[in-house]
Amino acid sequence: MENPNTPLVHLPQGALLGLVEEDMAVWRGIPYAEPPVGELRWRAPRPPRRWSGVRVADRFSPASWQSREYCEELGGGDPGVFSEDCLYLNIWAPRNATQPLPVMVWIHGGGYTIGAGGLPPYDGRALAQRGVVVVTLNYRLGHLGFFAHPALEGEDPLGPTHNFALLDQIAALQWVKTHISLFGGDPHCITAFGESAGARSILALMASPLAGNLFHKAIVQSAYTLPDVSRPSALASGEALGRHFGLENATAQQLRALPADSFWSLEPPHRTGPAPVCGDRVLPLPMLDTFLAGRQHPLPVMIGSNSDEASVMEYFGVDLAQQIQKMRREHRFGLGLIKLLYPGARDDMALGRLVCRDMAFTTMGFVVMQAQQRVGQPCWRYWFDYVAQAEWQTYPHGAWHGNEVPYVFDNLTRTSPTCNYVNAQDLAFSAQVADYWVSFARQAGGEQTLPGGPLAWPACDKRSDWTLRLGVDKAAGFQLEKRFMWLRMQLFKRVMKHHVSLD
Repeated sequence: MENPNTPLVHLPQGALLGLVEEDMAVWRGIPYAEPPVGELRWRAPRPPRRWSGVRVADRFSPASWQSREYCEELGGGDPGVFSEDCLYLNIWAPRNATQPLPVMVWIHGGGYTIGAGGLPPYDGRALAQRGVVVVTLNYRLGHLGFFAHPALEGEDPLGPTHNFALLDQIAALQWVKTHISLFGGDPHCITAFGESAGARSILALMASPLAGNLFHKAIVQSAYTLPDVSRPSALASGEALGRHFGLENATAQQLRALPADSFWSLEPPHRTGPAPVCGDRVLPLPMLDTFLAGRQHPLPVMIGSNSDEASVMEYFGVDLAQQIQKMRREHRFGLGLIKLLYPGARDDMALGRLVCRDMAFTTMGFVVMQAQQRVGQPCWRYWFDYVAQAEWQTYPHGAWHGNEVPYVFDNLTRTSPTCNYVNAQDLAFSAQVADYWVSFARQAGGEQTLPGGPLAWPACDKRSDWTLRLGVDKAAGFQLEKRFMWLRMQLFKRVMKHHVSLD
């Protein structure tokens, strides 16, 4: 950054002028790849084009095509304009840093079908004010981001390619590593962090041979244990989609001629699932298999989930009580064992909520912790259970899927609806959570215990298994717990590959 008062940087592609907001330098809508349109649809992202003159980076780019209604209700707000030309990122940086700062790169969630890097909960100012550079990004969603079809086979000389969204994220991380020093960031201290599909993406990148050394630490919020889509299944789905559009034995040209907005509104069975494809060059092996074998890229990890993650499953039509009834019919002995592990569950609905939460979400943190031990890297585990005081009746079972995000970014006053009723206690708690996240980005790896909040937070190792509870019984508080849900995790780790599915 040549002059923090007029944040102008000179990239290889051209000059880029940002803005000054609340004593932060901000750049919005920076292209990190060439627009993936026309012949570049369903191809790996290419470096961005050069531009002439000074490009003013003062507004967010279009988001990938998606459901506006779902994004407003579940994804964090209005994603704005839609376009297939969506590969852009945004940067918040302190203006007067005297040394390179840690970098935090956010990968948004949304089941790989909704979301954008410019949504209000992801505003990077509050984190950047703590002395880090914050980056958010867009990537291709839905069928534009994940697609396989025989007509596209052989197009990539490097091998089969189906995970274009993951390649977008890789391209963005490569861009950050190459250029972030111009914005005051340290290219040797990059933390990738994300929630839900964003967290699942980070785990996939830790398992991908293409993403080694692109980031140095990872924060994984509410990643789920759903299996990846197999390559044969993805190819069959692609052929079925072609037939849906009247393209029997479709050619690549015909597929690329389909309107970009024709995919996002498709109904089952033609929707994409909330998981990447395994078996291509990006993700040769299933992500879960990689972690269960302890073969992920070795780097420090923070991982956790929320106290009512089953909320997202219930929202999309999963009958939580029916899951227990099915188990009663098919696995009666197993159900008896599970009931012993949940003595407080009073009926099938309550038990189903807890079992689905832990099998689909909580267990992922346990699996990653053990994988980290196998590669000799630290792992910090958390459990988020805080609910804003005004929302206790809205969320009677605890923190919903995604509720932690505005606390992580310390953005309660910028996020709807919390901005309408947030109080001093909520704000104080949010600030402490954000302090922990920045502490991890700054110190994890060099330190085995994180400062930053009311409690020193020790990493898990082969001798100890600590979980930091962020909120206790929905109220403000921090509490360290040893061997958190240990018996449940041991059981679900063994059965999750058989009982957690996309059906």
